[in-house]
Amino acid sequence: MASMMLHPLAERYLSRLRVEGGLSLNTIEAYRRDLTKFHSYLHRIGVAPIGPLTSETLTGFLRSMQEAQLSRASSLRCLSAIRGWLQFLMRERIIEENPTIGLVPISRGVRLPKTLSQQDVTALLDLGAVPTPEDLRDRAMLELLYATGLRVSELVMAEVALVNLDVGYLRVTGKGAKQRLVPMGERARQLLGQYVNEARPRLLKKRASRYMFVSRRGGPLTRQAFWKLLRHRALRAGIRQIISPHMLRHSFATHLLEGGADLRSVQVMLGHADIATTQIYTHIERGRLKRVHDKYFPRAGRQSGEKSNRGGVTQ
Repeated sequence: MASMMLHPLAERYLSRLRVEGGLSLNTIEAYRRDLTKFHSYLHRIGVAPIGPLTSETLTGFLRSMQEAQLSRASSLRCLSAIRGWLQFLMRERIIEENPTIGLVPISRGVRLPKTLSQQDVTALLDLGAVPTPEDLRDRAMLELLYATGLRVSELVMAEVALVNLDVGYLRVTGKGAKQRLVPMGERARQLLGQYVNEARPRLLKKRASRYMFVSRRGGPLTRQAFWKLLRHRALRAGIRQIISPHMLRHSFATHLLEGGADLRSVQVMLGHADIATTQIYTHIERGRLKRVHDKYFPRAGRQSGEKSNRGGVTQ
């Protein structure tokens, strides 16, 4: 029933998300697929798509998503689409309450993000330099990606006008056309400045481009080209596992939390609209807090003093 037509009200809801919510076409299409799944499920169990729903009906749908082995991220997005849809129906006075309040997808276990160790990141970023403009560009891109936690699409589409090398930050347009400021750190700032002054003019050959990272043809480097250069450099660095740009994003967040950063700051830098998305990294935070607790709490198992006095009373 995946090809069933959505109710005209559902199409109006999606149009409103596009116009008023500023969501991208890709997100709107994902929401359309989610609502189609939901309405197909309602059709199968004999429930009207427009009208009051019970929490039991919604729980049944969440269970069907679990059985279909949807990822937790896909389930969360699907629930978000349905929650917004029912809020829309409330505003239209078609239903009186939203039964999604308090509902969460049925967990199949949290899949932890794949990351690189700090040693592997160092090996990747500290590869010996090659005297070509492409090599300087690639080193600047990798350093910037790890220093900021950008998505690969945000990296390749970064614009020169939105980078402030004097202060060391860049303005990024992320999902939903939302902008955020991200600090880049001194090492990335230096490499990026060197690339802008030395390599980028050689690649452009007096041509103009608003994009920061360009190829010899003058256009922005593609995502596919960046994936290819990343994997090539990972092999040179002795990293045998399959590596992706998102692993550097995950590593950025994980290493920040390991170093003591708070979750809210990491959320802002990653550009997550909801801190619940960032909480995938809280296993790192919990581990760090446990180590701090074990180290500093006086009754956390450090019994050396008790052991030394166990033989008798100290006079």
